[in-house]
Amino acid sequence: MLQRALAEISVYQDSNVLVGFDKSDDAGVYRLDDQTAVVQTVDFFTPIVDDPFTYGQIAAANSLSDVYAMGGSPRFALSIVCFPKDKLEEEVLHEILRGGAEKMKEARVAVIGGHSVQDQEIKFGYCVTGLIDPRKIYSNSAAKPGDVLLLTKPLGMGIIATGIKLQKTPPEVAQNAIEWMRKLNAPASDGMEKFHIHSVTDVTGFGLIGHAYEMAQGSHATLTFSAAKVPVIEGTEELAKQGMLPGGIESNRRYVGDSIVWSGVSSLRQLIMLDPQTSGGLLISLPEEEAGPLAAELEAAGFLGELIGRVSDFEETHIRVE
Repeated sequence: MLQRALAEISVYQDSNVLVGFDKSDDAGVYRLDDQTAVVQTVDFFTPIVDDPFTYGQIAAANSLSDVYAMGGSPRFALSIVCFPKDKLEEEVLHEILRGGAEKMKEARVAVIGGHSVQDQEIKFGYCVTGLIDPRKIYSNSAAKPGDVLLLTKPLGMGIIATGIKLQKTPPEVAQNAIEWMRKLNAPASDGMEKFHIHSVTDVTGFGLIGHAYEMAQGSHATLTFSAAKVPVIEGTEELAKQGMLPGGIESNRRYVGDSIVWSGVSSLRQLIMLDPQTSGGLLISLPEEEAGPLAAELEAAGFLGELIGRVSDFEETHIRVE
């Protein structure tokens, strides 16, 4: 719907815009000079966990992720909050803001202001601005044939969050997912600097398959995944079997449409690979010979370095899952 709404809109053309909304990339990039550009993104969403402090932390980590995915360094942020002041106590709002502020402090990002409105439902997030070298932007549209694909966090966050809302998720499963969601992608982004990274995207609302589709489409390539190698948070499959499925799964399936071929992949695994993530990991495309060393760096920093797929020249469809 959004793509259709934007289709007829004319915007001011500026040669310093290096990455705009036409690219379907993770953040916008505007060049200041030959060595410096600004990278900016915005993200906010409704609560996916019960504890307001934890929700604030996850919202902050999620908002920062797009800047890390582009290879940028976040510097300051503006908060965005919608709050039903007549329904909830002020302490809830305080804890959400405190959680966000603590995560921003961990990221060494200054919160310099924000905007709040009264609403019937809580929503929280940030507009994050950072700096990036315009010669070293990780786009989501430059994967090369022969590359392999690494994923830095497991899937299942949307399914687990749905279970949390319906009080079906076991506490230990919920806690495991929370630890992954509030984990900053900064160390993973820093670890990529010494390697020849061709393309990166963070896996969030469109799920692994939706974001991979954007990478494949932008790179004019085919991405082939091994479903069995895709890491999944323990407990996700059982919740999916119980029907704890967010609506975003079917939205993501429609988004990819007929640009995917599933070969012998169970319906359960398909659901998980389409599951919308919050503060998910990075999907990294790089030369095969560098995958092992990067995986070791990622694992040393507390992330995964799972080799889950390969890039090839475009062959009839953008995504294959085997």
